[in-house]
This record gives sequence, structure tokens and C-alpha cells, in this order.
Amino acid sequence: MRQIKTLVSASLVAMIGFGGTALAQADYPERPIQMIVAYSAGGGTDVAARTLAPFIGKYLDGSITVVNKPGAGGEVGFTEIAQAKPDGYTIGFINTPNLVTIPIQRDTRYELESFTPVNNVVYDPGGLHVRPDSDIKSLQELVDYAKANPNAVTYGTTGIGSDDHLAMLALERAADIKMTHVPFPGSSAVRSALMGGHITLGVFNMGEGVAMLKEGQIRSLGQMGENRWSQAPDVPTMKEQGFDIVQGSSRGIATPAGVSDEIVAKLADAIQKAIADPEFQAKAAEQSLPLDSMGPQQYTDMLFKTRDGYVQLWQEQPWVTK
Repeated sequence: MRQIKTLVSASLVAMIGFGGTALAQADYPERPIQMIVAYSAGGGTDVAARTLAPFIGKYLDGSITVVNKPGAGGEVGFTEIAQAKPDGYTIGFINTPNLVTIPIQRDTRYELESFTPVNNVVYDPGGLHVRPDSDIKSLQELVDYAKANPNAVTYGTTGIGSDDHLAMLALERAADIKMTHVPFPGSSAVRSALMGGHITLGVFNMGEGVAMLKEGQIRSLGQMGENRWSQAPDVPTMKEQGFDIVQGSSRGIATPAGVSDEIVAKLADAIQKAIADPEFQAKAAEQSLPLDSMGPQQYTDMLFKTRDGYVQLWQEQPWVTK
């Protein structure tokens, strides 16, 4: 009889323990969540994060604090997300192509498998921009000037291996020109350098520059979408101008690998509801955020396919010398 009681007691303890775990996940979040942005304040990812975070909190019945961790083209922030405790209380924005290109070009403390992708939020095509007082009026004039003046054109991007950087390397190859790359910790720094006259060309995503474009603060020489973006219908694509360059940045939310399926599902549900919220949609339109929602599986598949493509590109045409 004593043995039977012991077995029953052990079973009850196991059941209580399991129930406690389930209850903890059901109550998630019980404290504020930290959302890490791997770029500086004021950039496209930061704007998307700060616009979306309150709405995710609304559907999670919790609060989310956005924390900027810029540096090394996103590597600093990506590493912090990947190495955080996998309890759902640290999440972050991950950006292509930087997330997958950085580990290809150098040793890192994270890899794509270090994350659990939850939901993509934005796809933002790249763009080439000059000051309105620039003598360069078109993409062809840029190419002609760069050909006549090797390395004289300085262009700013968000880092080596970023979508901006890879697009400009593609343009150099296609047009047989040489320009000088100046990497920055985020697109807001690129924009500031351009406005200050410190660089010839600012290469940043259309969503990050469309407000400046509409206010006449910059002139856009070309956008890198397959088609013209509705928010900038007067800016021709690179393809229209004879250069088959399609490049952009996906920005979405991920957790560290190892977060429970239940918490990931709860986060994904809240994010999808937040993106569909009419108030968020209105704010996203005000911020000119090019939304592109993908759930966990579709987002994961896209990221791994993207990495495979850049691995092949690196093998064929490395974008930096190790």
C-alpha cells in the first residue's frame, strides 16, 4: 500500500509540474518583453518596430520595450537576440540580407539556426538617392560620372553585405565602374551624411526615404523593386533604366531558438492580429511602411532560401576579401 501511495504521489507531482508549465505559457507574458532592433534609432527597422510594438502588446495583453543595439551591420543586435534566454521575453527584428550575409562573410556567434522566425512584417525595396542640389540628375548620369572619375563617387550604406552594399556592387559590375563604399551603423546615419554633403550618394530603402523624397529633401535616381512602388510612382526602377538589379530588405520578428512552440504560436497570433489592426494599418501608411506579412513557416522557408542564394553568390563572387 505504501508503494502505491508513493507512485500516486509521484504522478501527482509530475502532473502538477506539467500543469505549471502549461499555465506559465498560458499566462505569457507576465512581465515586459524586450524587442531588440539591430540598427540605430530613426532607421526603417526602428520605425517599424516602434510603430508595431504597442499593437503586439495590445493583443498579447502585455508591454513591449524597443531597445536599439546597432553595430557591425546588425551583427551586434542579431547576436544579442540569438544568445538571449529562450523564454519569450527577448524578441527582435531580423533583417535580410544582413542576417544571412554576415555569417557567410565572417565568423559570427550566431547563424540562421540560432533563431526561430515568427513573422515577417516589411519588405522594403532599395533606392539610390542624392541631394536635390546634386549635379547628378539620373542613374545614367551617375554611371557616366563614375566611369569618368573612378572611386570619386562615395556611397553610404548600412554596412558590408547589406542589401544596399550588394546592390551597388552589382551596379559596379554591370556598368563597369568603381565607387567608394562608406558603411554606417544604420540608415538614419546614411541619411544624415547625405544631407550634410559628406557622401555623394545615399543608398537606403525606399520606405526609409520616401518622406524626404516627397518633401523635396532628396532626389531618387532609381528604386530596386520589380515594379515601381505606389508610394513613389515617379521613381523608375533600376530595370527600367537598363540595370537588372532587384534588391531589398525583409524585416521581421524572431525569437532565440528554443522558445516553446506555444509561446511562438502566441506571439505569431498577436503579431498577425497587430498587422491586420486598422489603426496600425493607418499608422503604417503614415510611416510609408511597405507591409509584407508572412507567418512562421513561410517566413522560415523564405529565410533559408535567401541564405542558400547568398551562399551561392559568395562562392561565385565574394563581396569582401576574408
